[in-house]
Amino acid sequence: MFGLLLLGLFMGHPLAMVLGGTAVLGTLIAGKPMVLGIVINRIFGDVLDNFTLIAIPLFVLMARFLSDSGVTDKMFESLRLMMSNVRGGLALAVVFISILLAATTGIIGASITVMGVMALRPMLQYGYSPTLTTGVIAASGCLGILIPPSIMLILMASYSPLSVGELFAGAMVPGIVLGLLYAVWVMIVSIVRPDMAPAVEPDEKISKPALLRMLAIEAVPPLVLILGILGSLLAGIATATEASAIGAALALLIVIMRRKFTWSSFYGAMLETGRTSAMILFIVIGATAFTGVFNITGGLRATQEIIRGLDMEPWMLITMMMFIVFILGAFLDWTGIVLLSFPIFLPIVQEMDINLLWFVVLMSVVLQTSFLTPPFGYALFYLRAIAPSSVKTTDIIKGVLPFIGLILMMCVAVALFPQLVTWLPATLYTN
Repeated sequence: MFGLLLLGLFMGHPLAMVLGGTAVLGTLIAGKPMVLGIVINRIFGDVLDNFTLIAIPLFVLMARFLSDSGVTDKMFESLRLMMSNVRGGLALAVVFISILLAATTGIIGASITVMGVMALRPMLQYGYSPTLTTGVIAASGCLGILIPPSIMLILMASYSPLSVGELFAGAMVPGIVLGLLYAVWVMIVSIVRPDMAPAVEPDEKISKPALLRMLAIEAVPPLVLILGILGSLLAGIATATEASAIGAALALLIVIMRRKFTWSSFYGAMLETGRTSAMILFIVIGATAFTGVFNITGGLRATQEIIRGLDMEPWMLITMMMFIVFILGAFLDWTGIVLLSFPIFLPIVQEMDINLLWFVVLMSVVLQTSFLTPPFGYALFYLRAIAPSSVKTTDIIKGVLPFIGLILMMCVAVALFPQLVTWLPATLYTN
C-alpha cells in the first residue's frame, strides 16, 4: 500500500485520490473487498460526524475576512517605515507580522501569499539578498500551523485523546519561541553579512510617535480577534467550534468597520472557504479509508509489532518517529502525515511513560519542515508563484535551509525542555 501511495504521488495525482484509490486497490489485493463497507461506515461515523472539524471551515473563513480587511497591509507599512533604517529591519518586520498573522489566520497559503505580495519586491529593491528574503517569508509564513488557532492542531485533537484547548496551550510557547528564533537569525545575518540585509533610509518622513500611533491603531483589531478566539477557548468559555465561530464573526465585523465589505468579496470568501474545506475533507476521507484498510487487513498491527520489537530506549524510539515524520514531510503535506502516522504512533507512545501532549506538540514542530523541504514543500511553490523571474528557484531552496536548521534546533529544545510545552496547559487547566 505504501508503494502504491508513493507511486501515485510521484505520478502527480492529488493526495486525496491517491489515498482513497490505494485503499480500494489494497482491499482487492488482499482479497477482502467487503472491508470497504466497514471503511464507509468509519468515514460517516468518524469524519462526517466529527463536530470538532466544523472549526476548520470557520477558521478558513475568518482568515479570508481578515485578509480582505487590509489590516495586515497597514501594520506592515508602519513597521516597515519604523524599522527601515535598522539593519535587517524589513526582514524583522516580516517575522513579527507573520507571528501576528499566524495567531489570526492559521492558513499557510494565505500568510505566505500576503507577506510575499507586501514584502518580497520592496526587500529586493532595497538590496536584500534573494535567499534571505525568500527564506524569511517562507519560514515565517509557516508559523500558522503551529501558533494557535491552527487547523493542524484542530485535526490532531480530533484524532487523539487531547482537547483542542490543551493542544493550543501546549503549542503556544514553542510557536512564539520559534518565531523569535527566526528574528534572532535575521539579526545575526545582518551583523555578519550586512550586504544581505542592509539598512535603508525610509522613503517617507513620518515621525516616530505618529508611526507608533498608527501601529497601535492597526494592531487593535487583530489583538481583539486573538483575545476573542484564544481567550474564550483557553478560559473554557467556548469550545473550539464556538471559538472559531466567534473568530469568523469578529473578522467579518472588522471588515465592515473598515468599510471593506462588498458582496463580491463576501461571495469570494465563501467560495474560497468551500474550496479549501473540501480539499482538506477529501484528504481526511482518503486517509481514513487508507488507514482503515491498512488496519483491518493487519498492516497496522504488524507495523506496531515491528516498532515494539525494536526494543529501543524511549528517546531513541521518539527520535526514530520524528525522523520518519521529517522524511515524510518531503513528500506529503501535514494532513496526510498526521492521518497516516497517528494510528501507528499514538498507541505506542501511550504505552510508554511519555506525555502525549508533549509528543504531539513535538511532532507539530517537526511538521513545520514539511512546508519547506523539497521536492514537495508547499511554501516553496507558493513563493515561486509570486516571486519575480529574477529570483531563481535555487535561491528559494537555499533561503529556507537555515530556517529548517532552526526548526530542528527548536525540536531539540522541546525534547530537552518539555516545560516549553507543558507549562502553559498546566497553568491554565490545573486546579
